[in-house]
Amino acid sequence: MTLRELILSVDAEKYAASQLYQVLLKAKPEYGANRCIEVKKMGENIIVTNAHVGSLGDILTYRIDVEPDLKLSNMQLLDAIFNEMTTNGFSETEQSNFWNEMTNLQKAKIIR
Repeated sequence: MTLRELILSVDAEKYAASQLYQVLLKAKPEYGANRCIEVKKMGENIIVTNAHVGSLGDILTYRIDVEPDLKLSNMQLLDAIFNEMTTNGFSETEQSNFWNEMTNLQKAKIIR
């Protein structure tokens, strides 16, 4: 499953207040089909890697590889990926500015 497919598989109403969900839902998938987002469990933590490499359009096409023994619903999986993408430390204004920049492909290539 790709990130795009995961986003389309969850109940959109539950993510109505999520700015990241809205941005990714509207983003146009591009390149990057040869990369993947990896999801593992380390102790009690869910570790997500490769969710920051490329533009938003690239990231949407990444396949999601979940550790075989890790049992997560699609919503739990999407929440873990969103948690990693927003880095849980930026203010809403900082996040908004970051994602506004990421939707500008010229600037996204420079940032990444």
